[in-house]
Amino acid sequence: MKTYDVVIVGGAVHGASLAYHLAADAAFAGKVLLIEKDPSFAFAATALSAGSVRQQFSSAINIAISLYGIAFLRSVGELLEVDGERPDIGLCEGGYLFLATEGGAATLKRNHGLQTEMGADILSLDKDGLAARFPYVEVDDIAAGAWGRSGEGWFDGYTLMQALRRKARALGVETLTGDVATIEHDGGKATGVRLADGTTIAAGAVVLAAGTGTPPLAASVGVTLPVEARKRMVFTFACRAALPGFPLVIDPSGAYVRPEGEIYLAGMAPPETDDPPAADFAVDHAFFEERLWPILAQRVPAFEAIKPGRAWAGHYDFNTFDQNAIVGALPGFANLYCATGFSGHGLQQAPAVGRGLAELIGHGRYVSLDLTPLSFARIAEGRPLIEENVV
Repeated sequence: MKTYDVVIVGGAVHGASLAYHLAADAAFAGKVLLIEKDPSFAFAATALSAGSVRQQFSSAINIAISLYGIAFLRSVGELLEVDGERPDIGLCEGGYLFLATEGGAATLKRNHGLQTEMGADILSLDKDGLAARFPYVEVDDIAAGAWGRSGEGWFDGYTLMQALRRKARALGVETLTGDVATIEHDGGKATGVRLADGTTIAAGAVVLAAGTGTPPLAASVGVTLPVEARKRMVFTFACRAALPGFPLVIDPSGAYVRPEGEIYLAGMAPPETDDPPAADFAVDHAFFEERLWPILAQRVPAFEAIKPGRAWAGHYDFNTFDQNAIVGALPGFANLYCATGFSGHGLQQAPAVGRGLAELIGHGRYVSLDLTPLSFARIAEGRPLIEENVV
């Protein structure tokens, strides 16, 4: 039986970030194994994400996580260089543009105050300011907006994941293709993992970072996580009109759209009454034509004439309790950890969460940023972390 100090279940961006941060910590000298069941990552949320980063949250912990996130993304080439090759994740700091009607203006401004107080470069705009800076956006019904002047935008999440994995391997992390069936445990301690083929791997600590696959593994040791797979679709289209400086627009309806080279990416969450646990990756093209496109065309009149392109669907690890991440030790275990429930924010939060878990495992405490607000304790105690800016 092979033995490792840390076994990480889930080799996409969160598992890879943790593996990298552990291996890059000079104070940590343990052996790390990163296990992934599908090395193609064909259905991984990381690969199917729209790939963006923002500081425009309403809770301090999410803002702080993303402030580290953008700093990490800006330095990816240097941090993740291997054999002279520097990864390029195509980071574009085009900014998020949150729009609010009269009813949401006060909340937007209150959140803006916290964001700027914490160091985020967010510009508050009134109707006239919006019209002047973004003349292609219809603002007749809009009372206020907030735009990330820097530090917000989009990037290639798949390249980030692969760069983290490559750097982790270069630093000594071992990788394995395997399907983890259950967590081995004894007396309130995780002792390792058992694969579907019967192979058992011993571990000093186990981390569950398998996205929507994390809840079943936690259930195997008696821990119920309020996390379900929820389908989210991304649609692309081309627009004939030139729209210079187009940001990632968040409509008051929750619809979003951003540029990607010469095309645009768009999506929105379905109504709560029509958002069951996901069972497939099928794309509902009528959702775009009947629900999303009319909203986009009303907000950006140039989108009335578009040419639809490809579309795809992915699964959020959706936290039904409060739509925020669950990070840290699982109840009843001192050495079994998880990173799950990101509800669409996982890619941008991976750098800070990976660093935090590496500190918790390697140093016994959070050193750089206290992620305790994301612990399972809030769920056990019925204390939801309220985040008003969930997209």
